[in-house]
Parts: sequence; C-alpha cells; structure tokens
Amino acid sequence: MEQQTEYTVLGKNMEHLSIYYGFFLFLWGAVISILSGSTSFTSYIPSYIGSVVVLFSYLAIKFSNKRKLFMHIVALTGVLIVLGGLDIIRTVTNGKLFDNFWADMSKMMMLITGILFVYFCFMSFRYARKMANKEINS
Repeated sequence: MEQQTEYTVLGKNMEHLSIYYGFFLFLWGAVISILSGSTSFTSYIPSYIGSVVVLFSYLAIKFSNKRKLFMHIVALTGVLIVLGGLDIIRTVTNGKLFDNFWADMSKMMMLITGILFVYFCFMSFRYARKMANKEINS
C-alpha cells in the first residue's frame, strides 16, 4: 500500500482547501454585508482576509519552490482569523451578544472556522515534517 505524500482533508490538499476556505470567507463578507445593509469597512473583513488566503494559496500552487513560505503565510492568516473571531468574547462579557446579529455571526464564524483551519494547517505541517524525516531516514 502506497503512503500518501500530502496531508489531505476531504481529498483536498491544503493549498486547494485554503483556496476554498478563502472563497468562503470572501463570499461570507459580501453576503453578510448585503443582507445586513452594512456599508461599513468592518463588515467586509472576512472578504479581505479571504482574498489574502486565496492569493497566497494560489501562489503556493503556482510557485511550488516557495510553497512552504506561502503556506506559512496562509497559516498565519488563519491565526489572525481566529484572533479576530475571539472578539466575540468581548461582546459576550459586555452582555451585548447579538445586539449586532450579523457582526456577531461573522465573529463566531471566524472563530469556529478559523480554529478548524489552523488545526488543518498544523496537521499538514506536522505531516510534511514526518514525511521529510522519513525520507532522510530511508
């Protein structure tokens, strides 16, 4: 049985999964801004961050010799997504959860999906390290 050379989630490697996630974030920001009628810069934050994720994921695919660098930037962006989502804690402690329904939904989405995304990035980096060590030892 041949060993898998890349970490995958639902059959997608991290570069492709990251592109899907980036598009999800982009669409989320746009749709939420439209649904809420918001013209605020902050309602589009998921879209801006999603654009960064898509850009660097695409660059990782296009320039495979710089893949590690670009995917580390994507993972760092994932950490920023989690940090942005943690703002929901401030909203909860102030007793104002869902006073701004759409903003709080975006924060919760960023927190939950960001944690999951960073976990997948971590597992991918860990798997890559394991495979590199296996090549060295064989």
